[in-house]
This record gives sequence, structure tokens and C-alpha cells, in this order.
Amino acid sequence: MRVFKDTAGREWSLALNVYAVKKVRDLLSLDLLDLGGSDKPGDGLLFRLIADPVLLVDLLYVVCKDQADKEGVTDEQFGQAMSGDVIDAASKAFLEELADFTPSPRDRARAKKVIEATWALIDRAQDLLDAKADKALPAAAEALLAEMSAIGSLSTSSPDSSASIPPP
Repeated sequence: MRVFKDTAGREWSLALNVYAVKKVRDLLSLDLLDLGGSDKPGDGLLFRLIADPVLLVDLLYVVCKDQADKEGVTDEQFGQAMSGDVIDAASKAFLEELADFTPSPRDRARAKKVIEATWALIDRAQDLLDAKADKALPAAAEALLAEMSAIGSLSTSSPDSSASIPPP
């Protein structure tokens, strides 16, 4: 069982079992056992959860619903306490729990490899985006400053005074 804390400091226990998997299927129409095949990994649930934090938080709420009901935490309150680093920690805890739930040792090992490969892919993609931003942002900032400077020089030139304009 994995745990994570929300922004309100509440600790949530993630216990995946057949009951939880069935509840997720029934309430969200999601198959927790479809992580995505090696031929099309982007089609599986794993990529959907990483790409869509709202879907992830809905899933976490369903898995934690019994605990939330005991503590009087509504779906809305749960969602309000999920942001930033909390979502990242909760997603990692959930994916580790999901890999451990997998019944067969071979499937479990494969699920862990898929999850690790997915995190590595995301890290690499973020590195590439950071590098692109590092190159593009200074040039964009310079262009914006040049444009603002040009606009500023146009607006600071005063029109001729009415005294210097010859009468018609």
C-alpha cells in the first residue's frame, strides 16, 4: 500500500485490489490493467493518466473513496487539495501500487519496466523542451523588447503644436 498527502495535509492510502480495480471500471470506465502495449504505448491508460491530471485525480478519488467517505471529504474537496507536487507524488505512488497489484510476476516486472520507461521518456521530453525554451526565450525576449522600444519611440514624438501649423 502506498500513501500520499494532499495540499491540506491529509494522508491518503492507495490500496489496489480487485475491488478497487472493479470500482474504477464501473465508475470511470477505465481499465487499470491496460498500461499500453509496446507497439503503441501512447494508447494505454498510463499515458492518459500522465497527460491528464484531472483524469488522474478522478481515478485517485475513486480508489480512495471509502477513506474519503469516512473522513467526510467530498469529490470537490479532494480535487481542491490536489495540485502541483502533490499530483506528481500521488501519480508516482499510484503507478507503483498499480505495478505491485499486477498478479503475475512476469506481468508485474513488465508493468514496472513500462512505468520506468514512461518516466524516462517524460524526463527526456522535458529536457528537450527545456533546451528549446533556453534557446527560444532569449531571442523572443529580445524581439519583444525591440518591438516595445519601437512603439515607445513612436509614442514619445509629440505632434506639431497648433501655433506652428499654418492656417488654412
